[in-house]
Amino acid sequence: MVPFEALYGRHCRYLIRWFKIRESKLIGPDLIQDALDKVCLIKERLLVAQNRQKVYVDHRYQDLEFGIDDFVFLKVSP
Repeated sequence: MVPFEALYGRHCRYLIRWFKIRESKLIGPDLIQDALDKVCLIKERLLVAQNRQKVYVDHRYQDLEFGIDDFVFLKVSP
């Protein structure tokens, strides 16, 4: 048994093998185009998630203002 199967209980799916082995037989440019399409889809979904997180942080961001008599705790590392 392969270590990945023993640890996760399923087959390891490499970037090139995103389809089941007996499911279809892609050869040559079709295989490369399929892999590139899936990589582009993953990039788009990561960008959407990143933008969603950025918008959330931007709405919650506030500038801190301190006055002369305010007490502030500064953590200083040695």
